[in-house]
Order: sequence, then C-alpha cells, then structure tokens
Amino acid sequence: MIVNTPPTLLQTGRLFRVYNSYRLVVSLLLVALFYVGVDALGQDYLDQVQYQATALSYLALNGFVALLLLAGYRPGARHITLSLLLDIMVLHLLALLSGGIGSGITNLVIITVAAGNILAPGRIGFFYAALATLFSLTMASWTVLVGLDGLESVVRAGFLGMIYFAAAFVLQNISRRLVSSEALAQQRARSIVELEQLNHQIIHRMRTGILVASQRGKVRLMNAAAGELLLGKAQSEIPLKFLPQPLKLRLGQWLKDPLQQQQEPFQSSDTTPRVQASFTRLDGSANDYILIFLEDTSNLMQQAQQIKLASLGRLTAGIAHEIRNPLGAISHAAQLLAESPSIDPGDQRMTAIIQRHSQRVNAIIENVLELSRRRMASLQQLDVAQWLQEAINDYQEGHGKHCQIQLQVLTRPAPARFDPSQLNQVLTNLMDNGLRYSEQQTGQASLILRCGVHTEQQRTYIDVIDQGPGLSEERRHSVFEPFFTTEQGGTGLGLYLARELCEANQSQLTLLDPRPGQCCFRVSFAHPEKRSQPLEESGLNPRANPL
Repeated sequence: MIVNTPPTLLQTGRLFRVYNSYRLVVSLLLVALFYVGVDALGQDYLDQVQYQATALSYLALNGFVALLLLAGYRPGARHITLSLLLDIMVLHLLALLSGGIGSGITNLVIITVAAGNILAPGRIGFFYAALATLFSLTMASWTVLVGLDGLESVVRAGFLGMIYFAAAFVLQNISRRLVSSEALAQQRARSIVELEQLNHQIIHRMRTGILVASQRGKVRLMNAAAGELLLGKAQSEIPLKFLPQPLKLRLGQWLKDPLQQQQEPFQSSDTTPRVQASFTRLDGSANDYILIFLEDTSNLMQQAQQIKLASLGRLTAGIAHEIRNPLGAISHAAQLLAESPSIDPGDQRMTAIIQRHSQRVNAIIENVLELSRRRMASLQQLDVAQWLQEAINDYQEGHGKHCQIQLQVLTRPAPARFDPSQLNQVLTNLMDNGLRYSEQQTGQASLILRCGVHTEQQRTYIDVIDQGPGLSEERRHSVFEPFFTTEQGGTGLGLYLARELCEANQSQLTLLDPRPGQCCFRVSFAHPEKRSQPLEESGLNPRANPL
C-alpha cells in the first residue's frame, strides 16, 4: 500500500528555488513592459506611480530572496506561505492598478495558486485558491461600484475563481501521486542499498572463497576468504587483478569441458592451503563472467579421515583376531622347533626366517590397529619452538645420547594448534627415519630440526632434515602410500600414519624438493586461529553415517 506523504523539506526547498526564479523573471518582465511602454496589460493604468512603485518593490523583494537562496538559506514552511500570500496580494494590486479584472496580470495568479498547491498540498492549497477568488471578486466588485467596469467583470472573476479551485484540485492529486512515487522510489532505493550491503557482508564473511572473473582470468570481485586461500592471511587484503596460474589453468580446463565439475586440488604457493575449485557461469552477466567457489580441503580431508578411520576400525577389529591367532601359533611352533636339540643348522635358519617374518606381520597388525583405534585430535595451543626442545630431550633420554639432534629456531614464538601426543608420535616417527638413514649414509645418527613461521601465511612449520641418501623421483611420489618401504624389515606404515595424524589436526606433512646429500620432511601447521569443524555439524559423522 502506498501512503500519501507530504514532500520533504529538502524537496520543498528545491521547488521553491524554481518558483522564486519564475517570480524574479515575471517581476522583471512587468517592470520592463512598463518602461518600454508596451500596452500588453489590457487597459490604461489607474495610477502609474503606484504601479511603478509596486512593480519595482516586487522585483527588489524577489531579487533579495534569490540572493538569500544563493547564499544557502533554506526557507521554512512559514516563509513559503508568506511568499505565496504576498504574491497573490501583489499580483491583484498590480492587476487593479493596470485596469482591473480584465488585465492580463490576473492570469499570473493562476500560476501562483498552482505553485502553492505543489509546494504545500493539503488544506493550505485550497486556502490559496479561496483567497485568490476572494481578491478577484472584491476587485471586480469595486471596479463595478466606482464605474470603471461593467457587471461582466464580476462574472469573469467568478470564472477565475473556478479556475483557481480546478487548478488546486488537479495539482493536489498530481502532487500526491508524484510525492508518493518519489517516496516509493526512495524506499526501494534504500532497500536495494541495504540488501546490497547485506549481501556484501555475507559474501565477505563467508569461509568459502568466492571470486567473479572473466574468461581470460581477470578478477572482478573477490571476498576475504578467497584472498586468504590464494594469497595467505597476511596479504588477503591486497586486491587480486588476475587469477593465479594454477587456478587459471583449471578455469581453462573447465571452459573446454563445462560438464567436468570436479577439479584437482591445487596450491597457489608453497605456503597456502590446498584448495578445491568449482566453476559456474554467472546468470544474467552480459560479459560472460565466471563464478568461482574455493574450498579449503583441510576440513574435507579431516572429515574424510575420520570416516576412513571408522571404517578401518571395523575392518581391522574383525580380521585382527583371525590373523593374530594363527600367527601366534606359527610363531610359537617355530620357537619350539628352534629349541629342539636335534634340529640341524639348515632348519635353524628356516625357523629364524619364520620368527622374523612373524614379527613383521605382527608389527603390521599393531600399526593398523593403532591407526584404527586412534582417538580424535584434541587440539591445543602450543609454542612449537619451546615444545620441540622438550620433545628432543625426552627422545634422547629414551633412545640414548649417541644421536645428535640440532634444533634451529628461526622465529619466536611459533604458535600452532595440534594434539601434543599425536604431534609427539609424528615427530618420533620422522626422527626415527631420519636418524636411521643418516647413520646408514654417514655412519653418524644425526639430523636437524628447523622451526619457523611463514611471514606471509603466519603458519608455523617444522623441517626434519636428515643426511640420508635421499629418494628417487619415482619413490618420492609413493613415500606416503601405505605399506611402501625401502627397508626389508619396515612395515611401510610409519609415514602414512604420520601424514594421517597431521591431516587429522588440519596440518600437512610434505616432502620438500630434494637437495644434494639430504632429505627434508616438513610439517606445516594450520593457522593458530583456525578452528576445526565438528563432524556432527558437517553431517559427516561416521557414527551417524556408517559405511
């Protein structure tokens, strides 16, 4: 429903400026016509001196008001009403002095009444019409009484009164409609602005990265989450002009095959998280813009990890008993056979092989059970630099002082969120591997632990650097696969378990580019302010959705 509302003070002020310009032009024309002697006003002047004085005074008054308006004066309702009343009286006085109701000046009163109904719609507008009618009838009656005009002047005054009221009625309705339309337009404009601001805030605060880009990779719009995922938290406020090359490459692949929605995750740099991108065309876009959604895969990986562990737990719980019982019988029988006094050396070597491989199979079962029984990560705020020194001391006490572990702290403090017991398990596994391969290569069990914080991402990292022989390019791609090992006695689950633990804590375990004579594994922690999403909230609770 549209409510008729009066024009605002600002609107009235603008309209009055226009009307005062009209008044100034009219008063100037009246004075000019008087001085050039053009008989355009109908009859002869009753009193030229009074007409001249009134016209000049009217011009001076309108000029003064125009100067005030130019100086910034804002007229109020009383000033506008007083000006309109003065115009009606002055115009009737000039009409009387120039010949009565037959003078052309009386036609100007119609415009004044119309302006009054535009500037002040309502009862006051009809009051202007009534006042003008009263002045016209009075002037016509006086001219008839003094013999200056005939009775037809009264009739003409009556017709003028009807015109005054008709103009008031018509303009009242037009004014109401115009004001209502303008008010509705302003209300809708405010609603659009508020909605746009609300949408901007929602998009800006979403944790999903959102970009709008052209097909050539030029960025049109980007929210804060997209900046963090592509540039890092420290540089997220920097406007991105073009898509990073990995994202631009995936956009090109999608443009070639729009039905291929699943794109391989990528990292825009070594210090940014892995991101999953999806694309869709922006509806109603004349420039063929592409809407891009970016998802941090760490949460998805954590949720998938929990589901995988729940499924693995049910699997291993079922087969562990079936495998370990016959394995124990085999191992016990081999042990008894080895203790027999009549066994020859060849059979003794065979029993040793049986014992060794039985222990290896048992170790594999223990690692799988440990993986499946692992509890959910209990994230705690840690100063990794301080925690590392304590972890190294505990490790050396438990493994002897012969191992040399050098700690290099590049940044203090080094905050991170991780489960301390699971971080200790990851670090112990990496140090065991590093010390073993360093000793095999150099004869000395030594490694370097380096701790720092990325200046751009504000993410803490730990580098475990050994002096081993390194890995070939083929083995580098398989190092984190389960049951992959370069040792005959290894189970191949150590690095796999370490990576799974890191992902469960929203961190990453990666093998950095090789350098001559060393191998470096890096644990990249999540941002210390990042919170994990409970599985119950994500709808991926393994207990609620059993496989």
